[in-house]
Amino acid sequence: MNPPSGTLARLLCLALVALFVGDAGAATDRKRFTTSPTLAAEASMLTKLLDELHYNRDAVRSADYANVVETYMGDLDGQRLFFLGTDRARFMEEYSKNVYYNAAFLGNINAAYEIFYVYQERVESRIAWIFAELGKEFDFTAKESYRADRQKSEWPASATAADELWRRRLKFELVQEILNKKTVEEAKTQVRKRYERMLKNLGEIEGNDLAEIFLSNIARLYDPHSTYFSAATYEDFGIQMKLQLVGIGALLGVEDDVCVVKEIVPGGPADLGRELKPNDKIISVAEKGGEPVEIIGMKLRKIVDKIRGKKGTQVSLMVQPANATDSSVRREIVITRDTVKLNSARARGAVFEVPEADGKTQPIGVITLPAFYGPAEEGDTDSDRTTASRDVARLIEQLKAQNITGLVLDLRRNGGGFLTEAIELAGLFIGRGPVVQVKHYNGEIHVDSDRDPKISYAGPLAVLVDRFSASASEIVAGALQNYGRAIVVGDSSTHGKGTVQQVIEMKNVSRALALAQKTGAAKLTIQKYYLPSGASTQLKGVVPDIVLPSIEDFLPIGEGDLPRALVWDQIPTSFFDGEPLDSRILNPLRQASLERQANLEEFAYLRKIVDRFKTRQEQKLISVNLEERRQQKADEDAFRRETKAEKEQIAKSDFSFKPYYLGPPPVPKIRAPKKDADEDDELAEVEEENETYVKADIHLRETLRVVRDAVIMGRNRPRHSLPNREDKPIAPGEVLP
Repeated sequence: MNPPSGTLARLLCLALVALFVGDAGAATDRKRFTTSPTLAAEASMLTKLLDELHYNRDAVRSADYANVVETYMGDLDGQRLFFLGTDRARFMEEYSKNVYYNAAFLGNINAAYEIFYVYQERVESRIAWIFAELGKEFDFTAKESYRADRQKSEWPASATAADELWRRRLKFELVQEILNKKTVEEAKTQVRKRYERMLKNLGEIEGNDLAEIFLSNIARLYDPHSTYFSAATYEDFGIQMKLQLVGIGALLGVEDDVCVVKEIVPGGPADLGRELKPNDKIISVAEKGGEPVEIIGMKLRKIVDKIRGKKGTQVSLMVQPANATDSSVRREIVITRDTVKLNSARARGAVFEVPEADGKTQPIGVITLPAFYGPAEEGDTDSDRTTASRDVARLIEQLKAQNITGLVLDLRRNGGGFLTEAIELAGLFIGRGPVVQVKHYNGEIHVDSDRDPKISYAGPLAVLVDRFSASASEIVAGALQNYGRAIVVGDSSTHGKGTVQQVIEMKNVSRALALAQKTGAAKLTIQKYYLPSGASTQLKGVVPDIVLPSIEDFLPIGEGDLPRALVWDQIPTSFFDGEPLDSRILNPLRQASLERQANLEEFAYLRKIVDRFKTRQEQKLISVNLEERRQQKADEDAFRRETKAEKEQIAKSDFSFKPYYLGPPPVPKIRAPKKDADEDDELAEVEEENETYVKADIHLRETLRVVRDAVIMGRNRPRHSLPNREDKPIAPGEVLP
């Protein structure tokens, strides 16, 4: 089953729930939600902040708030399966006219709850219908099909239309299970369990969850990156941005209602204590000297809240050890909470040995930066601060000590982070000068510059990007491209997020919330940013100098695919001492890459994967005829075996490398058993990890070759023939004396 998409799907999956064993159609003891005074104050404050501070504030009118009703319905029912078209019509009639007034002046978001109650009824009655249908016989010989992705479809017009839709949906799900080596009865059992889990998840939704979805839809009327954080989500956001939390240092999940330790964070309290182990089951939690609280059946969010706490305090865990042969065995583990640094998301480095034509190799460094994370908590010593720019600077020194001849900065899948870190990081590769221009809603332009003349690395440089490289990644890649300081390599463009967000905690701006211990927060787009040249990265992103074939170019993942994205525009250039790479440098490097793309086996393999993916993307309707699907699966399996063999052959020529870390080396990942359904995922093979780096990473291999070519170009040409003045940073076609 494709579960309901969007924010609600993440909430439904939060607890990795156990099986529901009650009556599928039961509607007794339903929760009823109300807008608390605190939440009402936050709702009003959110609309006020949007009206006064948002960059796009003049483009949104109170009448536009009517759109929130349908987008909220879509977040609840992302696949357009449970609501009816008549529900939409009724909700629009009852609630759409007063969304702005209710939220802004009354702090009233009861519409969110009323719509959810209908959704809950629809789900419960539909699942009762599903359970009844699963008791019947199914005809898998009919020439029928099902649209697997219904995110842009209309809701069924009537109950009869919904029954027909669900009849095909059930056949689609059953065929999926049968193709994964299950009998029809086993497939029915699996599908039944799936909807039992969904019912239990539905019952665990809280009013704050619904408020977060509804208010986020209000914020996204202004642009796709504005949102509302509940207090719990805001805390998690801070953890990700700072790469640290105070806790025990364990990744938890819930299986069959029991909390299970999935992974131990290296260097954290649990790791240092050596008592808690992966796959241990946590039965109860207690503060030191307090009564234990049993957590079986508890939501994961509540479990995490009980285990987290203040630095230096102790928490007692009653654990069923993973290696216990008797399920009644219990063991008490006491752990002192401490700051846990999330090193898995920190920058890391490596030195690759890249071969030349004569058989010799060049040591070329790679620095992978997953995010532009920022300063640690106040009170830490300066030497303990973990920031993206400081980490990259440290890695540069480590790699320079290995006598690297060139460097790749890998910003793939880096969605951004702190703007200040982007400026600091770009400054590692240039002298003083503008890095980004920031424009306010009133037209005022501010130039943010690197003011440190020191250059940490002045040798040949490439920046590797993809469609997921966004925001701060685009600032760095675009600025280094503007200065002619780096060759940019990757997908046809980066994501295209050229906006700046500010996170405002509600209690800091509302008198009514000033005394609250925890409040939510608003993330608002307050500025747009532009490159030193004056070009915006909004919508268009950064276009690489050398483009490589990629599946991601055919996915709807760019800024332009998001609703209500802000427009692209330009402002005057800033004054900076640089210019894009001269064509005499860039053209030979691009031509050499194009020749490799035309002739190397790895690019033929990559194009084959891309073409297959494009074909599958274009296939909107999926057959529910069992024999047709068996033939399709046989074809897919044959294609997978063929490409897997090709990939393994390509991986044999991977460049050897030595990794460098700023923290403890990552422990082997503990993976959940692979589900049969995952076998149908084309990307699974592409993204399989080999320790630190992916096997047969064709984009990285080619970027390393581009840097190698730049080194050779600089080595073979006299310095005076290059178009760069000697007082500028070393360009990719030059080498240090």
